[in-house]
Amino acid sequence: MTDLKSALKTLIVETCDKDCDPASIADDEILFGSGTRLSLDSLDALQLSVALQKRFGVRLTDSKETRRAFASVASLADWLRAKGKTGMLA
Repeated sequence: MTDLKSALKTLIVETCDKDCDPASIADDEILFGSGTRLSLDSLDALQLSVALQKRFGVRLTDSKETRRAFASVASLADWLRAKGKTGMLA
């Protein structure tokens, strides 16, 4: 697991108040929806957006872009890399 993906998994678990080991989240696991293991919802998306803004200084403003970025940890990491925000892990 890369440092970025590990940091994102921890951020998701802490921000969305999930009772699971961040390392148990697969990189390509679908994060949102009632049929998913984490069952993240729109409130979780809002909380995660705020946490990403605080941690990485990025804003998700386009709904289609947000859905693509929030599909999985891997897609979120790719989105952050494309924004050049991966150096802000501290």
